[in-house]
Amino acid sequence: MATQTMTMTGLNGVNVDQLVGTINAIKANPDLARFQFRAENEWVDGGHSRTTIKSFYGAGTEDASRMRPFVLEGDEPPVLLGNNAGPNAVEAVLHALASCLAVGFIYNAAAQGIKIDSLKFRLEGDLDLHAFLGLSDKTRPGYENIRLTYRVKSDAPREKIVELCNYVQRTSPVLDIVRNPVPVSIAIED
Repeated sequence: MATQTMTMTGLNGVNVDQLVGTINAIKANPDLARFQFRAENEWVDGGHSRTTIKSFYGAGTEDASRMRPFVLEGDEPPVLLGNNAGPNAVEAVLHALASCLAVGFIYNAAAQGIKIDSLKFRLEGDLDLHAFLGLSDKTRPGYENIRLTYRVKSDAPREKIVELCNYVQRTSPVLDIVRNPVPVSIAIED
């Protein structure tokens, strides 16, 4: 759908001219689509850790737009021996999923000329601690399932909104990461 665009500036807070320019630049030079994102995490105390995100490689160059890093706190609630210094990791996954779907929805709506007045997601994930606590090798340590509902206020017909939502699901990087196994290599440094 992103290729069927209307050129206009400022719809839903998105510079559509710039979005179309980005799409056309990647069509002309596919290597511009290659990105590498990075994060560094350091344990603070107990269940509390801190992730710092600043640099990334994208659009053919090392990005220098971020003057200060983003700092994300992670912790556990008291019932899981933490101090609520931040959401826990599985809650952060729900945030990442909702954030990615929101970006995809808003950007693609803007590209199609659909004005969105409001967009809200509600997510719930079910998790059984047996595997995490080493009490079962039959239970998966991650989410058993995630349920997401969304509410959209727009003057576009419902069919158009459903079509847009379906497209966003097919193109969402985080939804793809959650739905499909991703190779992860882990190594200890000296």
